[in-house]
Amino acid sequence: MTDPNAIQPSELDQLPDRDPEETAEWQASLDAVAKAAGPHRAAYLMRRTLERAEGAGIALPKLLETDYVNTIPTAAEPEVPGDAEMEQRITAWNRWNAAAMVTRGSKYGVGGHIATFASAAWLYETGFNHFFKGKEADGSGDQLYIQGHASPGIYARAFLDGRLTEEQLDNFRREAGGNGLPSYPHPRRLPWLWEFPTVSMGLGPLSAIYQARFNRYLTNRGIKDTSASHVWAFLGDGEMDEPESTAALALAAREELDNLTFVINCNLQRLDGPVRANFKIVQELEAQFRGAGWNVVKTLWGTAWDELFQLDTTGALVRRLRQVPDAQIQTYQTRDAAYIRQDFFGADPALAELAKLLSDDKIIECFHFSRGGHESRKVFAAYKAAVEHKGAPTVILAQTVKGHTLGEGFASKNANHQMKKLSVDEFKNMRDLLGLPIKDSDFVDGVVPYGHPGADSPEVRYLQERRAALGGPAPARRVHPVAPLPAPAEKAFASFDKGSGSQNVATTMAFVRLVKDLVRDKETGKRWVPIVPDEARTFGMESLFPSLGIYSPKGQTYEPVDRDQLMYYKEAKNGQILNEGITEAGSMADFIAASTSYATHGEAMIPFYIFYSMFGWQRTADQMWQLGDQLGRGFLVGATAGRTTLTGEGLQHADGHSPVIAATNPAALTYDPAFAYEVAAIVKEGLRRMYGEAAPGEDQDVFYYLTVYNEPLPQPAKPSVDGIDEGIVKGLYRFNTAESAGVTVPANAPRIQLLGSGTAIHWALKAQRLLADEWGVAADVWSATSWSELRRDALEADEALLRGEERVPFVRQALQGAEGPVLAVSDYMRQVPDQIAQWVEQDWSSLGADGFGLSDTREAARRHFGVDAESIVVAALAQLARRGEVKATAVKEAREKYGL
Repeated sequence: MTDPNAIQPSELDQLPDRDPEETAEWQASLDAVAKAAGPHRAAYLMRRTLERAEGAGIALPKLLETDYVNTIPTAAEPEVPGDAEMEQRITAWNRWNAAAMVTRGSKYGVGGHIATFASAAWLYETGFNHFFKGKEADGSGDQLYIQGHASPGIYARAFLDGRLTEEQLDNFRREAGGNGLPSYPHPRRLPWLWEFPTVSMGLGPLSAIYQARFNRYLTNRGIKDTSASHVWAFLGDGEMDEPESTAALALAAREELDNLTFVINCNLQRLDGPVRANFKIVQELEAQFRGAGWNVVKTLWGTAWDELFQLDTTGALVRRLRQVPDAQIQTYQTRDAAYIRQDFFGADPALAELAKLLSDDKIIECFHFSRGGHESRKVFAAYKAAVEHKGAPTVILAQTVKGHTLGEGFASKNANHQMKKLSVDEFKNMRDLLGLPIKDSDFVDGVVPYGHPGADSPEVRYLQERRAALGGPAPARRVHPVAPLPAPAEKAFASFDKGSGSQNVATTMAFVRLVKDLVRDKETGKRWVPIVPDEARTFGMESLFPSLGIYSPKGQTYEPVDRDQLMYYKEAKNGQILNEGITEAGSMADFIAASTSYATHGEAMIPFYIFYSMFGWQRTADQMWQLGDQLGRGFLVGATAGRTTLTGEGLQHADGHSPVIAATNPAALTYDPAFAYEVAAIVKEGLRRMYGEAAPGEDQDVFYYLTVYNEPLPQPAKPSVDGIDEGIVKGLYRFNTAESAGVTVPANAPRIQLLGSGTAIHWALKAQRLLADEWGVAADVWSATSWSELRRDALEADEALLRGEERVPFVRQALQGAEGPVLAVSDYMRQVPDQIAQWVEQDWSSLGADGFGLSDTREAARRHFGVDAESIVVAALAQLARRGEVKATAVKEAREKYGL
């Protein structure tokens, strides 16, 4: 029978063979080994041959999976510097206090996680003692992405170091009193300690990759030398199932980010059970990372296994380890030696013979305790290999036991992620295991005590000396005192005040033109970081390609097809534009790294990320929340915005709700400008607030979201209206009145106030004329640049009233004395303008594009949603009719007249 997988002669034609006889000899040798020594031996020789070829640089496809053993042999492990016994004691104190903190907090019902840090303690301690550079080190120090569920261990270490008090530990997850600790790494809640939010799982690994990439960007552009900085991302094996976790692996390998190390804690458990019950997550991850081009270091087994591997003269042990699924490894962790002898060793006669040489204690030591991730020597070897590897990022797959040292009730139990406390007896057992000098009498009224060897103890002195040698405490977030960035020249903004004359200009293009002028500024121009997910030409940004260049660490190794054109595609090692390809998530990770550079590197950068508005907040709102947590600053620009403005594209392109999502983010200042001069005024204010001289009490840790449109329209000159700049920034000003607009209305005509944002103001202006010319109604038109900022101000006014302070919301001040009812309209769902309804004293009504979008012309889409000028007229007449200011029949007449 023919083997369907065998290479057929026709296939061989594609692989020219210069010496068929030699090839046949190699194949015959393999057949002979398989026949004489068995297929396992043949496979072993093939693996070793391929590994030798890979190590020699011979161009062959890489092995995607190696045996289930440590990558670094015991004989090749370097000596660990320092005092191993001292580090053991420090780790024991940290394990104790992490568990004590969560257990003591459990009486308040606030939760907490114990098992994750218990498994990962040595992964962190080895780094803190020997590798992680602090903020006083060369460059900017290292960047640490701490696994969120391990935060109690980091707090415990900061307590030992004297950076946290016992009172603060007791306020873990109780922040309202002002002296508490956040549950996870939240820079906004604890800005002197945490740098990077990581507990929205999957975002940490993605952000770490782009942070390492942004470090290189700063160096290659000559902003700051970050070559001494290393990015460490501590991740869970279950976390790697999140699509964001592996979304940018190829980018990291492609750009040779050897300043990046992933440390994946492979305790084989996710939140509610095994990560890969019937499979092997370590092997799967190894293949995934190797396939993407990463350097992979597996640290699986502790020193207790060395004897077993030496006894394994047939390879049976390695084969069995490769066969056993993860859930069974977890089961061995909880079973006695007899069970392991039968189930593990009994599966192969050679293993059964090997097991006869092992005591029950030895078997228990190996299968219950001895994991590579629990031994400083093994972890140190892996970390040293990672930082010394050049040309590719490294991932360390460290096998651990979830709940290690917490006792039999915790270790490897499926429920241990949800177990929030230990009993007093379990703590005493843990104390004895760790060898801590804590007395039974220290447990007062059944409350577990915190442990501390003393501020001047050898342990604390050793810890602090090691951190001083590495550049100071870690983790730590520092905002270095830097002078505010100088404001760009006024002419860059003032040029938009005169309008566009007869030329039609979309607000998207107005924004791009503004940035093009700002990047020329001698003082701040180099600090702009333009970010775009592939469609730069859609947004009219191709004019920036030749002048700014597209960032590439390789430069441009080819001749671009459009080299003879004025706006050719130019890549450069010092390029300024980050043109990311089709990845909104990657672009947001870029933005976060750039927007927090003022703290991470002491270098203020001004990122603007421009994207299809529909593919921004809807896709990556979680990252926007991460951005707010990380205290990022910059400009998010939702281009081709609105539900009816992007013609022909349809339901999944038509954005009618991004301002609603943006309004849920407390750090986001959301604007929907109608005109080019408004765009300029908002950007100018944003630069002042985020990067310039902040007003007393003003929060600089905000970011701006601007929606801009692709509909070319005449851009009017900036009206000469008192307080217009304040109105633009605060969210509302009167653009014109019926009288100033030049329309003719009878004396004592009914009057209405039309509020419009973004492109909708053009429909309101047309409705203003129709109301005057055809219905004798006077309408004033207002530009609502920010519904959400009006709401934020009004909420603050309400809070002031509760404190006994009299304060009138700005929206009420602006509309004070305005005659008639108010009708608001935008190119978004009605919920957007309705944000301010409760603070408007006049009769309120709104129009919006609710529902799913559709493909059609702009005019047809606006008629469909009832937001075009004629629909505004009918809605205005209906409001006035309800007030008795126009005849009720006028509404019907208007509907019939306009075909509604």
